[in-house]
Amino acid sequence: MSGSARGDPKRFAARVIATFGRTCLLESPDGSSWSAVRRGRRGDVVVGDEVIATESASGQAAVESIEPRRTLLYRADVLRTKELAANVDCVLIIFASRPSFNLWFLWKALVAAMSAGIEAIVVRNKTDLSDGAEAARLALDQISALGWRTLAVSARSQPDATRAALLDVIHGRSALLVGQSGMGKSTLINLLVPEAQVRTREFSERLDLGKQTTTAARWFQLPAGGGAIVDTPGFQEFGLAHLSPQQLLCGFPDFEPHLGGCRFLDCRHLAEPDCAIHRAVEDGTIARDRYAFYRALAEGKSR
Repeated sequence: MSGSARGDPKRFAARVIATFGRTCLLESPDGSSWSAVRRGRRGDVVVGDEVIATESASGQAAVESIEPRRTLLYRADVLRTKELAANVDCVLIIFASRPSFNLWFLWKALVAAMSAGIEAIVVRNKTDLSDGAEAARLALDQISALGWRTLAVSARSQPDATRAALLDVIHGRSALLVGQSGMGKSTLINLLVPEAQVRTREFSERLDLGKQTTTAARWFQLPAGGGAIVDTPGFQEFGLAHLSPQQLLCGFPDFEPHLGGCRFLDCRHLAEPDCAIHRAVEDGTIARDRYAFYRALAEGKSR
């Protein structure tokens, strides 16, 4: 964090560890916390932001400025953009065989992470469940074959092994967890940060949110310098309306070897003739379901 706040006892550097509207919870490097508002603005403070704030009363502060962000991950539909977290090093995309997962949700989250320049790891949870296991295994295998890092864990039946595997991935870094509702993210968070439920209640009390705090992302520091983890509420859609057609292609490593081989330099790989992507689909080099996913995004039917 910036040292610009040193020397002034009322001015300090901190990290945003929870947000709701204009209200956020800050934590300084020494572990002190403040309930804060963004001075003069609304809604531009994100969990993970490093900020400079001014203490206004005991435990109260105002955010004066936001330090430059290393990374920012967000999702968007045609009506609204939702910033998920800033300054994260990796994204753990969690899914399980039950409740039924949406494969396109996983692929969209991968596109969003790659376009933001953030490493993505796909984690299959609940491997102890037999119902739907084959579909989940095939999905993970396909994602792994495309070049992404993957993990298969069971938080409930193998908690120690699951904790060790996740800590190995996260060690020394900040990781954002995303996933559809019901995939076991809360169980994973509690494995890594046993006091998370206590901290969540603290956030609720400090921000005066009651049950609404479940709609907010939260930053948890892992013990002994192990890094940090950011929990997000489960959601069912991962909108990509904020991405351009060129940015979408960042999430298609299977397309990359064929780009540049089309007749037209500005080929969108839709209806254009002599398209290298079309040829790769026809000869089986690119899977048809992956092309159908790309086409839906490029035509704005699933953004």
